[in-house]
Amino acid sequence: MELIGPFSQILPLTALPVKGALQDEQLSIIPHGGVVTDSGKIIATGDFRELQHQYPDCDVTHITIPAVLMPGFIDCHTHICFDGTRNRDYAMRIGGKSYLDIARAGGGIWDSVTKTRMADHETLVMHTAARANRHLHEGVTTIEVKSGYGLNMNGELNMLRAIQSAAGHTKATLIPTCLAAHMRPKDFEGTEEAYLEWVLTALLPLIQAEQLAQRVDIFIEETAFSTTASKHFLQQAAEMGFAATVHADQFSSGGAAVAVAAGALSADHLEASDDAAIALLAAADIVAVVLPGASLGLGMHYAPARRLLNAGASLAIASDWNPGSAPMGDLLMQAAVLSAAEKLSAAEVFAALTSRAAKALQLTNVGQLASGFIADMQAYPTADYRDILYYQGKMKPIKVWKEGEVVN
Repeated sequence: MELIGPFSQILPLTALPVKGALQDEQLSIIPHGGVVTDSGKIIATGDFRELQHQYPDCDVTHITIPAVLMPGFIDCHTHICFDGTRNRDYAMRIGGKSYLDIARAGGGIWDSVTKTRMADHETLVMHTAARANRHLHEGVTTIEVKSGYGLNMNGELNMLRAIQSAAGHTKATLIPTCLAAHMRPKDFEGTEEAYLEWVLTALLPLIQAEQLAQRVDIFIEETAFSTTASKHFLQQAAEMGFAATVHADQFSSGGAAVAVAAGALSADHLEASDDAAIALLAAADIVAVVLPGASLGLGMHYAPARRLLNAGASLAIASDWNPGSAPMGDLLMQAAVLSAAEKLSAAEVFAALTSRAAKALQLTNVGQLASGFIADMQAYPTADYRDILYYQGKMKPIKVWKEGEVVN
């Protein structure tokens, strides 16, 4: 066993409700705290000196500078498996071109599909692992990773196999999601319904056979898949045993209602969610995942995070790290900027990056510093947790632990 500390403050982020608004007064803060770990799990947290008496045979790792300890972050929505950039798209966007202008010029999702299809397995593994490791060193210990830039049999399987292989090149936990329903590929001769039927009958059985993913996602949007086609897809995928998440209400409404009706784990984006959608999300057992990186990348308004929380929804914040709309990939910075824009408390932000993000991924053993939880932890060089958001993402962790082992 190992006792680590003393920390100026420990934020275990335990005993917080999974839904609704939070105040900082609800945060449990352990001053002069320590944490006992063994075999990658947390045994106890508490006052450092008391833990020394309770566990006298522990190896002790002394923290000699002021530091705040909290759980590792969980990024529950990323697209970090891809090849190439969309810097031309970005230059056109900030130059005033519209989404359709960019698509007509050969940009958009299809540009990433073309480049990713051309990449070999080793290239995708290398890129995915490198991005995961950057995230890990910035305190993100669990990362959801979507396919969706393959959009044919070889492309989708190559991406999911690469995500599986990349997990062997990073200590971060990677959670794969099949997003073959990202858009109807331009080289598919048939309707959106026919394409989704191909995903259901041809692709998903192979994914199950190789155990490449247990989750599916679909982009419900005027430029992607209709609500009617998406309802059928989600129902059939659920009958096959897949859990679901949904790209919902990014540019137009309707997707959140489908996600709720389908029993999805999360509805992600939500920039266009109206009062009716917010009420549905608040009443359902679903996590509303907001993606400020996409708003920053596209130069559009943020999702209504404050209204979602006030209505009683469970809110998570994710990076949407992708080559098109959210190329930055800095989860903490995005969350800090969102907190200023939407007036989110520190408690709401940290819960959205830990325990509530864990719920979006059906994870019950990460996101809190409590006995029995995995020892995924991060320490910041400050004596006051409020500095972490105050510096708007520029303060990075000085130590990150994954399953109790230091990774930086």
